[in-house]
Amino acid sequence: MVKLTRNLNPEEFKDYYFLKEELKDFCRAEGLNVSGSKQDLEKRIIHYLATGEELKEVHVKKIRNDSLSEISLDSKLGENFKCSEDKRAFFEREIGKGFKFKVKFQKWLKSNPDKTYADAIEAYFEIQNSGEKTKIDKQFQYNQYIRDFFENNDGKSLDDAIKCWKYKKSIKGHNKYEESDLEALR
Repeated sequence: MVKLTRNLNPEEFKDYYFLKEELKDFCRAEGLNVSGSKQDLEKRIIHYLATGEELKEVHVKKIRNDSLSEISLDSKLGENFKCSEDKRAFFEREIGKGFKFKVKFQKWLKSNPDKTYADAIEAYFEIQNSGEKTKIDKQFQYNQYIRDFFENNDGKSLDDAIKCWKYKKSIKGHNKYEESDLEALR
């Protein structure tokens, strides 16, 4: 397993998988900003490894609306939808305790600001009943690997999948599941 140090060049960095916590530890040690998503951290580190300098980032101040009105079925979702506790409580009340803000539904909510909460509930059930698997975004390589492992290995355990994942991320290259990863179980 390669160690993340300032001596690593940006191309080598891209060839390996690092946990978000490892990226944050590196940023702390180098005096870089540790906030943001895993992709933000990776972008910051690649710039630092290439230039030796901190990436200058523009921050946009977010305006909070503390005077949220009561949510009703006719309320519009609005721009910049956030999955907050009051909205979770609303959906749980309308849909039931099994409600979850799953990725596909979150994306629907954020891309339909002019729709109502009634429309959102209808979309939630359509998404739930579609049987379609959610696309796993690039930053969630572990989740994608585990899904692919189980699609190709009936009867194997989560422990087996994790052993193979740890093996995979320790070697140079991509982190997609391959049958040869089963070598880690021998």
